[in-house]
Amino acid sequence: MEEIALKVILLHPEYQSILDDTERYHDKDYPPEMGITNPFLHMGMHITIKEQLSIDQPTGIRDRFERLLKKNGNEHDTMHQIMECLAEMIWQAQRSQSAPDPSIYFECLDKQEN
Repeated sequence: MEEIALKVILLHPEYQSILDDTERYHDKDYPPEMGITNPFLHMGMHITIKEQLSIDQPTGIRDRFERLLKKNGNEHDTMHQIMECLAEMIWQAQRSQSAPDPSIYFECLDKQEN
């Protein structure tokens, strides 16, 4: 996990100053309505997706990733597309107060493919 986290951090130099000054940023809010990306959530989602891909959970995520990667030709952009769908699934689960539904995730990913 540390190796994956390091790779994600290195992919996001724009967040490295935040990680270098934890005292200043440890209690900062990142309200989405202000158009501010939460760097910890963003990098955490990268790590989550990497782990999902490593174990193919939910089953079929790896195949969808490969198809999107072939279409995009860029792994980081593909990860961001997947991240949007992961966020949608999580948001829907929170909204309906239910468990995350992989069918929502996959439906979103399948739309990204087209």
